[in-house]
Amino acid sequence: MRTRIKICCISSKQEAALAIRHGADALGLVGKMPSGPGPISDDLIASIAKTIHPPIASFLLTSRQSANEIIDHIRITGTTTVQIVDKPEEGTYERIREAIPGLKIVQVIHVMGEESIAEAIKVHKKVDSLLLDSGNPKATIKTLGGTGNTHNWEISKQIVQAVTVPVFLAGGLNHLNVAGAIEIVRPFGIDVCSGVRTNSLLDEQKLKMFINAIRAAENHL
Repeated sequence: MRTRIKICCISSKQEAALAIRHGADALGLVGKMPSGPGPISDDLIASIAKTIHPPIASFLLTSRQSANEIIDHIRITGTTTVQIVDKPEEGTYERIREAIPGLKIVQVIHVMGEESIAEAIKVHKKVDSLLLDSGNPKATIKTLGGTGNTHNWEISKQIVQAVTVPVFLAGGLNHLNVAGAIEIVRPFGIDVCSGVRTNSLLDEQKLKMFINAIRAAENHL
């Protein structure tokens, strides 16, 4: 199966076009976060999202936790998918589906230990897919992605095997380690931010090497 590729932290229409030209299946647009790289204004997210057309998916990364705030964020930015990077309030998924039919919902699971397996199992049937990332939502200043650090892929592998929805893998991936991650985890998709950037800008050469490494891994498997 072809591994889907999501390029995150897109910061301009030019970066979006570059990522699409090299084969990205989805682009991540980062809203306000308590920490980490890549946040851009909601106006810029909306402007970039208008240039992303099917079959390419546009992901809004939101750190908001209440249904009303998340729904407002989606409506302002106009993306096709919402990636919820923190734990939402009870009933949020249902309220989002009611308010915005057809929107895809992705829940981030921060893989901190084996307790993440139970967390993923608990929510997976309520969302369209999961995204496994490195981070710590319990920290004094929350880290909700973009850490540049890997996590325990064996735990991620167990999550992939335990749930029935597509799973994206993120966290410290680059052209040197992504093949190993795919071999262990067998995710539906791969998500990358810092691994294809130089001085915070999307690097075409790193992007090409990253995507080539993914395709080589698929051929090997």
